[in-house]
Amino acid sequence: MTVTLVPALPALPALPDRPATADPLGVLGVPGQINLDYAASAPCARAAADAVAELLPWYASVHRGAGALSRRCTLAYERARQTVGDFLGARADDHVIFTRNTTDAVNLLARALPAGTTVVTFAGEHHANLLPWPRGSVRLPVPESPAGAVRALDAALGELRRVGTGSEPAPRSGATVAGAARPGPPVLVAVTAASNVTGERWPVAELARVAHRHSARILVDAAQLAPHAPVDLAALDVDYLALSGHKLYAPFGAGVLVGRSDWLDAAPPYLAGGGATGHVGAATHDVRWTTGPARHEAGTPNLLGAVALAAVCAALAGADREALHAREQRLLARLRTGLAALPHVVELRTFAPDAPRVGIVSFVVAGRDSAEVAAHLATAHQIGVRDGLFCAHPLARRLLAEAAARSGRRDLPPTALRASIGLGSTVAEVDRLVAALAALG
Repeated sequence: MTVTLVPALPALPALPDRPATADPLGVLGVPGQINLDYAASAPCARAAADAVAELLPWYASVHRGAGALSRRCTLAYERARQTVGDFLGARADDHVIFTRNTTDAVNLLARALPAGTTVVTFAGEHHANLLPWPRGSVRLPVPESPAGAVRALDAALGELRRVGTGSEPAPRSGATVAGAARPGPPVLVAVTAASNVTGERWPVAELARVAHRHSARILVDAAQLAPHAPVDLAALDVDYLALSGHKLYAPFGAGVLVGRSDWLDAAPPYLAGGGATGHVGAATHDVRWTTGPARHEAGTPNLLGAVALAAVCAALAGADREALHAREQRLLARLRTGLAALPHVVELRTFAPDAPRVGIVSFVVAGRDSAEVAAHLATAHQIGVRDGLFCAHPLARRLLAEAAARSGRRDLPPTALRASIGLGSTVAEVDRLVAALAALG
């Protein structure tokens, strides 16, 4: 495909309520409303909103038109792909495929698995990383520590190899799939980078080393880690990565699957339709599917979602991530310390209290229904939190039982509350939540 460049758009004029130098990582919000539900959907970053507003007058078809508008939109879409790939450390031969969200990305990979693939997951995963996998997948118990996760995976993969269902060796450092020996059906390890229930970080690099030692591939669900810390496929040495734009301050309906091309190019298209074909003949099944990301992006793509996601990636890439992380960790520590001081509040956790984590805390209020507490916080204090089991029912139920045993309380509710913070969160908001919960004691 040839893309003809068109002149760049002039910069947007400053809006009446926003200076020309507005922080691209500032987030939009409603005055008076306290949003502590970033883990579900983060607010929109100014960078995403501005990128969409700038492109909207030019909006036209992607990959399908010869006019200036279409050429510009095609260029914007493919530049977005490059920006997102660079942000995530994609390698030269990786595919960057735009999807709707992490769930869509994981389902795409599940559909692309070679026949006979065994998938190994942990019971601590979000439903998006539990439900799409084929029958015969292995679900390991929730580990008690990051080191326990590494040992459990090592043992499980060793057993798979022992019984003769080991995988093809994952190509390493310039090796090619074509030249790799194939002792048995492939194995894919699928693991989260940070829990959407507790915020605890998983030892992704160590798990990747174990997977590759046993000739398995690894998919990382980075939906909850990417908004809080850098994620680099090459540095972590993982094979596939999925994330959602709506959790990364770009809530315009785009996600991404990034990773090795061979399985994706060999699989049937995720959707059959325009854009995914190289040739369609007169006969019913006379179709030649294209390779590359377009194979799995049939139909008109979500241009605005891709551009918004890329804009946030570019803004984060240019920011001081260490400073942002340190600020968030101070807020997180303040929140957890405040909750720990309330005798009627019990925090949920998988690992030790000091395990590394991102800005997510789940907890229960003893003797109080979690849905009623969430409704009270919203109506009486204008604080938005999440309640329920957080699309991770096996993990949440286990942690609720462990919280009851650890605290010795018999009056904990069957569901939990979750507060999550991010770029726009403040000390005052954290303190408002703690004070509101203290008043329920």
